[in-house]
Amino acid sequence: MRPYHCLLLLPVIACASKPPPKPVYSTAETMPHDELVARQTQGHGALPGKPHHGHGGGHHGHGGPLVHRFEKAEDWAKEFDDPARDAWQKPAEVVAAMRITPGLVVADIGAGTGYFEPHLSRAVGPSGKVLALDVEADMVRYLRERAVKEKLDNVEARQVGLSDPGLGQATVDRVLIVDTWHHIDGRKDYAAKLKDGLKPGGLLVIVDFTMEATKGPPKEHRITPEAMIAELEAAGLKAETIQETLPDQYIVIAKKP
Repeated sequence: MRPYHCLLLLPVIACASKPPPKPVYSTAETMPHDELVARQTQGHGALPGKPHHGHGGGHHGHGGPLVHRFEKAEDWAKEFDDPARDAWQKPAEVVAAMRITPGLVVADIGAGTGYFEPHLSRAVGPSGKVLALDVEADMVRYLRERAVKEKLDNVEARQVGLSDPGLGQATVDRVLIVDTWHHIDGRKDYAAKLKDGLKPGGLLVIVDFTMEATKGPPKEHRITPEAMIAELEAAGLKAETIQETLPDQYIVIAKKP
């Protein structure tokens, strides 16, 4: 969610009298930070602003969520769905870690242009369902068109809000959040909503950047696996890191009792 992945974004603190940009979700940003800023200054979205603190992001030694805008899905699809991404994102390994069986309901939060959707669609099979969730309206539009074009009949795209994943009570078996957790404000409260949306025994799988990664957001905006696990466990989930071979990321899996 390499270019780095966005999901939940915060309002920024305005500079002088200029109003803050409207906050939005997005995904899978893997481009270097300086290149992202360059693209944004060329009309591809709002520049990152100074985030608010004290909502969960500033308690673990980093600068809190970043703010980006992704209004033109076709432009970002060139980055998010670049075939070269497979080499470091390793989608097959990520999906394998989710332990999906046919017939399950899976939510991809911060789905963006749908990089993971073909993989998830195959994993759940015709009897399963994939909820592709994003707050950016144009991303949702793109997701819907992609599902039709690629005949992903079990994929349903939905627009969701900033602070709520929009899951019904105990309605999903798996939740995937890639390159996005470090962008979420109020993560403990958000984790509690994810727990409510999971069925008993359901899994939340989060992929995010290591502190040492050469890709991803500035280090002050990254979150350690230990801090992530603490947030998830505060919401009543049992979380742990798992072994993986991703070069720039780690995977945390949390289970609902």
